[in-house]
Amino acid sequence: MHPIAVIDFETTGLSPAMGDRATEIAIVVLEGTRVTARFQSLMNAGVRISPFIEDYTGITNEMVRAAPPAAEVMAEAARFVQDVPLVAHNASFDQRFWAAELGRLGPDAQAVPAFACTMLLSRRLYPDAGSYRLGALASFHALPAAGRAHRALADAEVAAALLSRIRADIQQQYAVEDVPHALLVKLQKCQRKALPKAIEGYFEGLRAAARGA
Repeated sequence: MHPIAVIDFETTGLSPAMGDRATEIAIVVLEGTRVTARFQSLMNAGVRISPFIEDYTGITNEMVRAAPPAAEVMAEAARFVQDVPLVAHNASFDQRFWAAELGRLGPDAQAVPAFACTMLLSRRLYPDAGSYRLGALASFHALPAAGRAHRALADAEVAAALLSRIRADIQQQYAVEDVPHALLVKLQKCQRKALPKAIEGYFEGLRAAARGA
């Protein structure tokens, strides 16, 4: 299987459009079910962290004051990822911060690719889960804990384990050999009842492309 990078941000709030900034990033690279690389860093964006967020994440103003500048960390993260496709839990959140923080590096920053989302995929695959928060899904699947929740590396590790479970369940349930990133992005946009047809159409498209090559 080709590598996939699972990303998690910790931030000062919910929206970069409202002035919120990233305080920590972690990236876990999966090849199949095996973690082959990790990246993690706090980052100093020069903004204050509220007492609520300090308590929620455990990341304090003192910690980020001692951290590398956000621009330096994001440039390093972009080099680490290169062109590996991206996944996150509640990916619309992480995608916004990825785009906003990279955008601050200037016009030569990387374009923001499509993210696959383990939360959206879980909604399609696990109707009995009850809650689709990362911690709840980890409990639902009995995934191993990876450290304090709401720290970037621990959450990225759990999201990577959830992604491995999702891919394995798709392989088993729909009798396919591989579940590439492009298929995940396609499936997260489908209704649950449309998954079999979407999977069949994806692989038929690959076969048609191969015949035409």
